[in-house]
Amino acid sequence: MLERYGHGGDLRTAEETFGFPARQFIDFSSNMNPFGPPDGVRRVLVHYADQIDRYPDPAVRGLRAKLALLHRVDEQSIIIGNGAAELIDLVVRALRPSATALAYPCFTEYGDAVMKAGGSIAPIMLSPDNAFALTESMVDASEAKFYMIGSPNNPTGQLVDPALILKLVYRGATVVVDEAFMDFIPEEEKVTLIREAAVHERLFVIRSMTKFFAIPGIRLGYMVGTPEQIAVLRRLQVPWSVNSLAQQIGEAVLEEKDYAARTMAWLQEERPWLIDKLEALGFRVVPGMVNYLLVQLPQLPGLTAASLQFEMGRMGILIRDASHFINLDESYCRFAVKLRHQNEWLLEALGRCLFKFREAGIR
Repeated sequence: MLERYGHGGDLRTAEETFGFPARQFIDFSSNMNPFGPPDGVRRVLVHYADQIDRYPDPAVRGLRAKLALLHRVDEQSIIIGNGAAELIDLVVRALRPSATALAYPCFTEYGDAVMKAGGSIAPIMLSPDNAFALTESMVDASEAKFYMIGSPNNPTGQLVDPALILKLVYRGATVVVDEAFMDFIPEEEKVTLIREAAVHERLFVIRSMTKFFAIPGIRLGYMVGTPEQIAVLRRLQVPWSVNSLAQQIGEAVLEEKDYAARTMAWLQEERPWLIDKLEALGFRVVPGMVNYLLVQLPQLPGLTAASLQFEMGRMGILIRDASHFINLDESYCRFAVKLRHQNEWLLEALGRCLFKFREAGIR
């Protein structure tokens, strides 16, 4: 099982499982920008050796100032973290909800953070019949006072209607919205809740900087809330949790406007192309909106997410077994959207695997 530690992108486990060096795998199990880090990251790395003997800014003021300008919010409304995972854990530890509503399937870190803090989970089970969308009737049926919601959701790629989230806030609930993949949405400004979070004391928005800018080795994310709530979180945060290299890289990537435009143009062309090709192979694709696809496998004897992952791994291609997400069964996988030649390798390998399972079923 490649998801030994709960996530995709575990190249060490892939090496141990399939015997290839990490550099030989094409990794569709993690959802990174396939262009790799922008040029500004490399420029920072060249000069960083001369600064490594200095402590990082404990308040991360340079990056906070740039993010405040970008989102048009108060600098005091922003806290920077060692990846979105630290911030998910931090907000749960700070608010300590007795029960948290989670809409399954969702990012596993939500439930992990709740359980570590001694809380309980009030599950909302999303349905494949409406592409795993969170609906108003589901929200109305829930009596929870604390919600963690992914928008776009991982692994479905579905956006949640901002009005639906604000409805929860207005009726007295506290909502943490994970917008880790929001950068990939063309109309981001119309659907993000960052500015609302800066003024509503019961609303928090978390962002990741690692997915869009392909820097997962540098753990970097941020959260927006009211200045008063963010001050509470900051007092609980481990000192210097964001190192100076991450801070400098975060500032650098925010200047990469051409890189961002190229990424958006690529995704708008490549995503529908890949969906068409996958559907032609017999996969059912959940209609999300970002740089990964949740798919249901064709019905073939012996074909499961785990068996397909193993066969693909033997060919040097890693995919995510999505059956490890609560509320998904063994027929679901998740694929990242990558560059055209990489997507063609994915499709060719999938075709070979499906042929193998189909032939085995005939015999």
